[in-house]
Amino acid sequence: MGKLTASYSFEYEVYQSIEELSTDDAHLVTQARKATELAYAPYSNFKVGAYAQLSNGTFLTGSNQENASYPVGICAERALLAVAGQLNPILPIVSMAISYHHIGFESNTPLSPCGMCRQALQEYESRVDMPIRLLLSGMEGKVWLIKESGMLLPFSFKGDNLK
Repeated sequence: MGKLTASYSFEYEVYQSIEELSTDDAHLVTQARKATELAYAPYSNFKVGAYAQLSNGTFLTGSNQENASYPVGICAERALLAVAGQLNPILPIVSMAISYHHIGFESNTPLSPCGMCRQALQEYESRVDMPIRLLLSGMEGKVWLIKESGMLLPFSFKGDNLK
């Protein structure tokens, strides 16, 4: 057998502004933007907010919480996932909006979650056996819609890898 070549790609939707979104998705993005105000980011001035709708209609908020000892901090996405897991560990998250406000800089381009958050999102999807829709945005400008957060982490490490 010779060498095989493989590739990975996925499609996502790009909206020019929040005004192009459905009412429900616009609400999620608006609340994620507001959640940046709850962030504690005195060192990086990079405030991140997350807002999610669970399958039972409940909404949850998360924001990043920094620490002078950088590894002690937590990202907005993982803060939200921790709360969701504590409230009901088997309840799916239908959609999550993530936004950021970089103090002193423009925050108008969608950004993707960090690698640790991608892994945590993947684990939560596996845990509840349902994908999480992601809406990514800054404080203004374009919004990206990713139909399954797991698409952001191909070849993710899963529980099956421990068997």
